[in-house]
Amino acid sequence: MQETTRTLTFLFTDIEGSTRLWEEFPQAMQIALRRHDELLRHAIERHNGHVFKTVGDAFCAAFQAPPDAVAAAVDAQRALAGEPWPTQIGTLRSRMGVHTGAVEERDHDYFGPPLNRVARLESSAHGGQIVLSVATQELVRDALPPDLELVELGTYRLKDLFRP
Repeated sequence: MQETTRTLTFLFTDIEGSTRLWEEFPQAMQIALRRHDELLRHAIERHNGHVFKTVGDAFCAAFQAPPDAVAAAVDAQRALAGEPWPTQIGTLRSRMGVHTGAVEERDHDYFGPPLNRVARLESSAHGGQIVLSVATQELVRDALPPDLELVELGTYRLKDLFRP
């Protein structure tokens, strides 16, 4: 087992309110989740990322370049918003967090504090929102397409993390 340390950008996603949707509309959610997964995988792979873990409707993806992670998140959000979802479900809204940091890579998985931070960022977002860490926003600020802008949301303490 070989361990390496490297700096990557991570995109974590999760469908807002999915537990309730699964309880109320299990058949419709099976269909919707298949399509959700296709849309997310396509956006991630199109922007040179790779999915290293899924848990339920949550995706964990890694990218070499921070702008690729942000572009994948934006494409995924646009695809989800434009999809004709089953009427019982309405629009599937995904919360997304993006963070860049040095992690340990082992057995096709990643370990370290940056994963805790990106998970907290994702859980702080609302459906349809992409929350970037300061580290990532500094790396992508000058590489954003003209139709995108960053909006300052302020500084927040995230559960169990020392730095806001």
